[in-house]
Parts: sequence; C-alpha cells; structure tokens
Amino acid sequence: MRRSSIAAGLGLALAPALLQAGGIPTTTGWLEEVVVTGKLDRLEGDPISATVGVVTSEQLDLRPVLRVGELLEVVPGLIVTQHSGGGKANQYFLRGFNLDHGTDLATSVDGVPVNMPSHGHGQGYTDINFVIPELVNSIDYRKGTYYADTGNFSAAGAINMRYRNSVDTPIAQLDAGEDGYRRALLALSPRIGNGTLLFGVEHSQTDGPWLLDENFRKTNALLRYSRETDVDCLAITSQVYEGEWRSTDQIPLRLVRDGALDRFGFIDPTDGGESHRYSLGADWISRRGSGEFQARGYAIDYRLDLFSNFTYALDPIDGDQFEQLDDRRIFGGAVEWRRPLRLGKLASELEIGVEFRRDDIDIVGLYRTVARERIGTGREEAVVQTSYSAYSSLTTTWTEQVRTSAGIRADYFDFDVGSNRPENSGTASDSIASPKFSLILGPWKETELFVNVGKGFHSNDARGTTLRVDPTDGVTPADPVDPLVGALGADVGVRTAILPKMQLSVSLWTLELDSELLFVGDAGVTEPSRESKRRGVEVGAIWNPLSWLIVDADLAWSRASVDDPVGSRIPGAVENVASIGVAIDHPSGWFGGARFRHFGKAPLIEDGSVESEPTTLVNLEAGYRITDTLSVSAAVFNIFDSDDNDITYFYESQLPGEAAPVEDIHFHPVEPRTVRFTVTGTF
Repeated sequence: MRRSSIAAGLGLALAPALLQAGGIPTTTGWLEEVVVTGKLDRLEGDPISATVGVVTSEQLDLRPVLRVGELLEVVPGLIVTQHSGGGKANQYFLRGFNLDHGTDLATSVDGVPVNMPSHGHGQGYTDINFVIPELVNSIDYRKGTYYADTGNFSAAGAINMRYRNSVDTPIAQLDAGEDGYRRALLALSPRIGNGTLLFGVEHSQTDGPWLLDENFRKTNALLRYSRETDVDCLAITSQVYEGEWRSTDQIPLRLVRDGALDRFGFIDPTDGGESHRYSLGADWISRRGSGEFQARGYAIDYRLDLFSNFTYALDPIDGDQFEQLDDRRIFGGAVEWRRPLRLGKLASELEIGVEFRRDDIDIVGLYRTVARERIGTGREEAVVQTSYSAYSSLTTTWTEQVRTSAGIRADYFDFDVGSNRPENSGTASDSIASPKFSLILGPWKETELFVNVGKGFHSNDARGTTLRVDPTDGVTPADPVDPLVGALGADVGVRTAILPKMQLSVSLWTLELDSELLFVGDAGVTEPSRESKRRGVEVGAIWNPLSWLIVDADLAWSRASVDDPVGSRIPGAVENVASIGVAIDHPSGWFGGARFRHFGKAPLIEDGSVESEPTTLVNLEAGYRITDTLSVSAAVFNIFDSDDNDITYFYESQLPGEAAPVEDIHFHPVEPRTVRFTVTGTF
C-alpha cells in the first residue's frame, strides 16, 4: 500500500530510527499502529540495547522483495536464502549462525510464535509464507539474550511482525513478471459497529527460472476484527495459508562443471511438497489506572508434507528420495502485566508475564519414497510437547544518565514421545533459568552506551530426548540429548545522533552455546557437537539528507568456533555481511528503492579446507503515482545477473552410474535477473 508522498517520506525517514540502535518510540501495546515522532538528529525511545529496532510499513513498501521471507532482512546482518522450492521455509543466517530454517531466531507474528519445535524437517522451522506483506504494519527486532520476555529459539535474536488493524482505503493490486509469476491482492477494512474488520486475500503463482517448473501456488487470507476504546484494545485474527510446489533442490557441482547439467537443472523431478496453516488468535490490552494488562491466546492447525532427495542414488535400486511429514495442532497463550512504580525516589517500570504452549503432533515422520510413493518407514512418532514460562524485569532510572534493567526468566518443558520403535518411546522434562542484566549510560551529546549480559536457550527435538536406539537400524545404542541447551551472551554497544541528519550504532558481542546439539530431521538422528563460541562486530548507519531520501548501511563481522579435534570451524557460519540501501519517496510522485546485499564466504567443513564463495546481489524498484488512487512500479531483482549461489553445502552424494559416493560441493543458485511489474489501485 502506498501513502501520500509527504506521509511516506516522514515515516520512511524515521522508520528504522537507526537500523541497529533503538528503534522508533512506539506505544507499548502490540495491537496499536506504530507512532513515529522526532528526528534523526535526536535519540528517541528507551531501548535497553544497541541492537533493537522497529521498521515501519513505509520503509517496507520501498524495499524490493523477491519473496516474502526477505522482509526479515530489515534486521541488520540477517541473510535470508532458499535451497529448495518456494513453499519451504527459508534458510537464515545471523551472528555467525547458520540458523537452518529458524533455530536460535525466535520469530512471531503479533506475538504468536512461528518457530516449530520437534519439526519434521528441522528444529525451530520458521515458514512465513502465510504473511501478506502489504498488511504488515511494522517489524520489531532484538538481537542477543537480554530480554526477559523472549525465550525458546532466541539466542541469536527475536523478530515480531505486527499486522495492521486497518487500511486507509480499499486496495486492489496486480503483479506480473517473468517465469510465470502472477499475483493478485485485495484488502479492505470497513467499519463494523464500534470496530474495524480488516480483510485481505492474496493468490500467487510462479514457475521460477528452473528447468523443472516450480509450479508454486500459494493462497493467503486474513480476517481481523479490532476495536479500541480509551482504556481497552481488542483484536481477533484468523488466517488461512495453503501452498503446493515442486522443488529444484541443491545440485552437485561436478555435474555442472562437466557440462552434464545446467545451473538451473534438477536431479529428481518429483521433489516438492504441500503445506497449510490455519490459525485463530485474540489479543486484549487493558490500560486502567497506571498499569497495562495484556492477554493473548492462539490456536493453529499446521501440516507439511515434504519430499527431498539430496544424495540421489546411494541406493542404486530405489534412489534416495525421502518424505518428511509434520501434522500438528498448537495451542498457547500469554499474560503480561506492566506498570510504572517508584523505588523511593527512583522511577522504575515492572513487567511480569507468563506463557504457555502445547504442540500436539499427531505424526512427525520420516519415510523412504520413490516418486512420492512410500516404500519404507524410517521413523514415525506422535509427540506432545508442552512448555510453561514465567518472567519478570525491572527497569530503573537512577539518574538522568544512568538506567538499569534486570530480569529473570524460567522455562519448564515436558516431552511425551510415542515411537514406532518402542525403545524410543518415553517421557522427559527439563527446566532452565535465564537471568538478564543491562546497563544504559547517557545520553550525553545525543550518545548512549549499552552494556548487556544474559542467558538464553533453545530446545532440542523431543524425539532426541527419549532416544535409546538408532532409528535407522533399531539396534545400535544411541544417547538421548539434553532437552534444553543454554546460551550466554554479552554486548557492548553505542548509538549516537551527534552527526547532522544521521544515526550510527556500533556493537561488539559474544555468544557461547553449551552445545550445538540438534536433532537432524533429514537423517532422523541426533548429531552432538561440542560447546561453541561466537564473537562479532556490527555497525549500522542511517542518513536522511532530504525529507524524501534515506540511505542506510550495515556491516557485520563474526567468527564462530568449536573446540573439536576434527576442526574448530562451524560449517555454514557466514563471517561477513554487508548491505546498503537507498529509498526515495519524492513529492512529485516518484518512489523506489535500491539494495546492495553481500554475504561472504563460509567454511563448509570443520577444518575450513572447503569454503563457499561470497554472494552479492543488487535489487532495484521504481514507481510513479499517476493519481491519488493509481500507481505503477517495476522491480528488477539481481540487476547485474550475478551467477552466485543462494546456498552451498559439502557432503557425499552418488549419481546414477557412479560406483561410489563422491564428496562434492552442492549448491542452489540465486535466481537470474528477474523483472516484475505492479499496478496498485485504491478506491
């Protein structure tokens, strides 16, 4: 959705309120529209670290986005890629982590968690294909382990996407582009009694640039009723997502080098999948007296049926395709209470909250298949996973230049696993306490210093907690994993607005994980590793030289290591990330944006002898408002037609006709230069 150029220019100029340094001052309620005030030559808000922020819809509107997952790249240093079909969750990289499909990055929408524990494909699986980008009001982000109200999967950071309560006018939008790309969007928000009913629906389809047409079809619908009074806010939201696709998975470099396979070719034409997500949620905020009370509840019906083949023909008769199935219902909720208080003469704010989540997983399975037909069961379980959490934090202003925030979080998990191998059935439980502390000094001359330390954690797959024998043979003894893996992090950061029309932030950070233990869904087993250490530096800047122009830049460096005789490097840990963006919203009606995005090499094996190549992309979007109710735009992705890779792996595979497995690089290329057009009308 496009607003007037003046409003969009103001919102854009202030939206990130420094990409890494503090975000925009907003109302405390999750349901409210973001309120933007102030200028870039003045610090705004009261963040507790230099690595938090808020990005508003105005800036999101002016970012060229190839796929919905790239919305999350507004988080400085976060890279979002894809190694298979578009209906599969993206691959995420942040702070020296190859986060796989979401482990250690807690993602939520209106406070409802997206990460899937004990998932059929990967722990913490995060698929945001159900999000309609034009209806996102803002994206909040936090990095590190310093926030009492964030728990599982948040060691590297946390993201919350907030939906709008309404649109200014009804919207109809049509998109078209190369490779069979088509998309239609309709959104409107009529008044219903004392409230507003937001309705949005989108349908998209694409074949992609692959020699095997992707045939990705996706439908999303959202219905949201909201009502606000002077003291209460209520929102009830239902969503529907359905998608199906064919996948071109990563391919072996040896075939491409020999000229036997095109870069956009495929090995198994039957890979792909289908998924759905149906959800219902409610949020209520009450502000009576000096405090604020918030309650949230949600229910989700989710299913993924995924077919993959990464090693091709280790089995020369039936091939190596496998199916991963995840079918579950999720129920959860949270209650939070926040109020200001005085400790003697000291102004403080107290926050107390409790959370609950239950995943009833009817089937989480791994099967051997040929052309999507099952020929054997690797493992099949039913899982009930329940978590209970409580947290509290106290923020105190000691002087005009000294603040502290101290918090504690406690989490308890129950796991109940019923396996097709009785030896691997059973129950387990675990708990963890996570203290947090932050010291904030300043502002002096529009400059603040932050010192943060805190503990966090991620859960391991429930199936690993009751493991007794290797599920592939049912005989080999196997050790269960620790249910909860702790993390200890620290940041020292600074943010400043001392330079005219500019904000700058710098953060030095470190993070230690007790273990990289994770359940590997692709293999159906757990692979333990040793304690890991990560450290890094992040720099972010935003410059607003003109009311209609904004320039932002981020640089991030990290180093990840483990103490292991095989080697100290962590495969997939990207070391360098850089991005530069320009956004324009001119009063004449012209608008657009350009983004440069680079992520550097990464080790592919533990001794670092094999590394991936860097990837650099430039995207561009430009548009014009023909009238107050009609605009057109064009976007060019990968404008220089880079032949870099979206993701790279190193492992053994065997092709038909090969006598033995071969260690090789396997890669999924970035999409070639792609052009898309958009027509947007309001009425």
